Amino acid sequence: MVYPTDTVYGLGCDPFNVDAVKRVFRVKGERKKPLPILSCCLPDFEKIVYLSEKAKKLAERFWPGPLMLVVLKKPALPNIVTCGSDSVGVRIPKHEIALKLICQSDGLLIGTSANRTGKKPPQTAHEAAEQLGQEVDVILDGGPTPLGEASTVVDLTSKKLKILREGPISLQQILDALS
Repeated sequence: MVYPTDTVYGLGCDPFNVDAVKRVFRVKGERKKPLPILSCCLPDFEKIVYLSEKAKKLAERFWPGPLMLVVLKKPALPNIVTCGSDSVGVRIPKHEIALKLICQSDGLLIGTSANRTGKKPPQTAHEAAEQLGQEVDVILDGGPTPLGEASTVVDLTSKKLKILREGPISLQQILDALS
C-alpha cells in the first residue's frame, strides 16, 4: 500500500509477511538496500531492534518526526527486510494518517518511499500513482506531505554516529540533542 507520511509518501506492508516484503522489492525495482520500519510507539520497536541510550535520547527528542535511526536489529525481524544486514532504519512519523495506519497494522510497517529506485520520492498520492500505478493494492491520499523531503538518517551502529542523509533535522540539532 501507498500512504502519506510527514516527509514523503511511503510504500509499506507487514514486515513479518515475507511475500509482501518481496512484493515491495519488486514494486520498487532493483534494490539491494534494507527497508526501513515505521512504528507508532517506541515499545513496538524494542521487539525488533536494540535501542542504545543514544538512540533513545534522539528518539525522545525528535520522534514523532523526520529522523530515521539506523540501529542493530534483533533476530525477530526477518532477514529479507534488511537484505541480510544486521541493521535497519527505524522512525516514528509525525503524520496522523500514517500513525493510525501503523497502529492498526500491529504497530510496525515497512516505510520505504513510494517511488521506483532512482526516481524522486513522491510528495502526493498522484505522484506515487504515476510511478507505481497498478502495482500496489491501495493508495491512501492524505494530500501533499507536510515536509516534502526525505527524513534525516543517522547511523548509530558504531560508537561514532554518522549522518547517512541530511534532511529536515541538521547534524547540529542532533549533536545538540546528545550533549
